[in-house]
Amino acid sequence: MPSFEPSGLRKTRWSEYLVRFAFGGVVTAITGLVADNYGPEIGGLFLAFPAILPASLTLLKRHDGRREARKAAAGSLLGAVGLVAFAAAVSRLAQSGALLSLTVGTGVWVATSVTLWRLVYGRYTGRQPRTRPARRSRARPHPAAGRGAPRPV
Repeated sequence: MPSFEPSGLRKTRWSEYLVRFAFGGVVTAITGLVADNYGPEIGGLFLAFPAILPASLTLLKRHDGRREARKAAAGSLLGAVGLVAFAAAVSRLAQSGALLSLTVGTGVWVATSVTLWRLVYGRYTGRQPRTRPARRSRARPHPAAGRGAPRPV
């Protein structure tokens, strides 16, 4: 279940926040250059890039391990699908006015993201995490295995 733990803020150093800020700034500047050179339609495509996600995932992996970073990346993917639904709703209702289209679009985004999260992760809420059975080794036993002591050569 998503949660907020203020104690987690103490794990991160100020230099790591600076990395996130700088990465986001660089991506935004590149987006501006693309928009200047190729027009706002193409530049708008680059605005969809999650500016601080790669830096955040890198720092999360360093602090909490690969598993937590993978979980965060998966959650981001579900949110991105929600943003596609948001874009579709807003573009469909754009002629109806900004307030209505953004309000409906936000509702569609929340509903889509929460529904996807429930479908993917909700069934495990309140239960112990599912564990994988131990894998059997695919290696073949040595020919002399089980025949007693090896013979001298």
